[in-house]
Amino acid sequence: MLNLSILLEDSARTYPDRDAIVLGATRLTYAQVDGAANQVANLLVQRGIEPGDKVALMCPNLPYFPIVYYGILKAGAVVVPLNVLLKGREVAYHLQDSDAKALFAFEGTAELPIGSEAKAGFDQVGTCTEFLVVTGDPAGSSQIEGTETFGQAVANQPATFETVATDQDDTAVILYTSGTTGQPKGAELRHRNMRDNALASRELFGCDASRPDTYLCVLPLFHSFGQTVIQNAGFAFGGTVVMLPRFEPGPAIDAMLKESVTVFAGVPTMYWGLLGALQQDTDMETLGRNLRMAIAGGASLPAEIHREVEKRFGVSISEGYGLSETSPVASFAPYGEPPRPGSIGKPIPGVEMTLIEPESWAEIEWSPDAIGEIAIKGHNVMKGYYKRPDATAEVIDANGWFRTGDLARRDEDGYYYIVDRSKDLIIRGGFNVYPREVEEILMTHPDVSLAAVVGVPHDTHGEEVKAFVILQPGSSRTTDQLIAWAKEQMASYKYPRIVELVDSLPMTATGKVLKRELA
Repeated sequence: MLNLSILLEDSARTYPDRDAIVLGATRLTYAQVDGAANQVANLLVQRGIEPGDKVALMCPNLPYFPIVYYGILKAGAVVVPLNVLLKGREVAYHLQDSDAKALFAFEGTAELPIGSEAKAGFDQVGTCTEFLVVTGDPAGSSQIEGTETFGQAVANQPATFETVATDQDDTAVILYTSGTTGQPKGAELRHRNMRDNALASRELFGCDASRPDTYLCVLPLFHSFGQTVIQNAGFAFGGTVVMLPRFEPGPAIDAMLKESVTVFAGVPTMYWGLLGALQQDTDMETLGRNLRMAIAGGASLPAEIHREVEKRFGVSISEGYGLSETSPVASFAPYGEPPRPGSIGKPIPGVEMTLIEPESWAEIEWSPDAIGEIAIKGHNVMKGYYKRPDATAEVIDANGWFRTGDLARRDEDGYYYIVDRSKDLIIRGGFNVYPREVEEILMTHPDVSLAAVVGVPHDTHGEEVKAFVILQPGSSRTTDQLIAWAKEQMASYKYPRIVELVDSLPMTATGKVLKRELA
């Protein structure tokens, strides 16, 4: 038997008075976090949530996220983390698709009304029966009419709870992801998938509970990278997680200095932001002396940023690779060895990687220049896509190999290098944007006849979302009007900032748009 909440519970038993979470002036010990998670578990059981039920969580990097996350797990339920940038129609889709019975959502701000969008989605789904608004002040009331607050709901719940015994192969988390066709799919990750990926930090990053690390948490916890590498690994090894609700380079540097941060993980644009925020009087000596691990993933790290971080911070960035479907870490730069810029490292312990022919799944014959699709097998590979056996069969074969859709080469020492993406996935500022989903929403506009969405290079975001649009005959709709409409319909990282009106799109003989000819 295994429940992922053991990562918190073990540290709470062994290091009850050690700081688990820091947010500004707020400091919570492991005992406090565990007690609050127990209150959440008691609340869920009281509200009729049973083992295996799905509970959605829509919250930025605040102490509430791990408290609710582990509380859901303790109750034997499944966590469904949702991106805080989703709009009402997108929230409704995720709740419906995951069969969520309850939704916890942070209230947010006027600029980012998370709670209002969550409530708009909740109201569209009759099978989701519990909605709780998480307010900044636990004792405060909600601005969203007719809603119950998290603080009110848990106030009188006991701080003790006997964790539900779950099997290691039961689903712990459903992370939503997508290819370039159809709607986002829920990757079912087992308790053992998530536990083993978090515990891999011992060998990957040299984590040791007797020498606890301090992690800066700027990666969104609703995403697999931050959830596993920062939250779960941090708690597994009795570390302290210093939270920032959103990444801002200046405050991130201040937090690194104030809290003596030893581990930083981010996407390449975050490193770019840190470099740009350094001032003449920034105490680089202290920053570099404290920081022992700099971790990058989510997109290819430009060699220039790698060199500049090493020069300014005195630490080499270690790169890794993974997907939501692999919990997420699949490969990483070997700990203690000189980095190889541009490489995603080697498979992590207990995981195999190989290169295959995309059409036949046959392993390719190796040579230094041979390119194939990365396939992964091991303890990190998901159970499958929730309620989608056909989609699961398309990516996991009978022997357990998961095909990633990413093309790579492998050098003679076994290091992998991403060459290209066989999918049309766009990565904007570390967030995955799926063209088909954006196209489908654009085409609900009455003036849009056809749309094709691609990623174009961008200096700071890596890629920007661009839409090529054919208007309906007689329409006088402008690009600015389409962009403004799209902004209202989609999460802020998804909507196209660039729209080009065209009379036609390049197509194959079978009518498929040739996206490689669009830029």
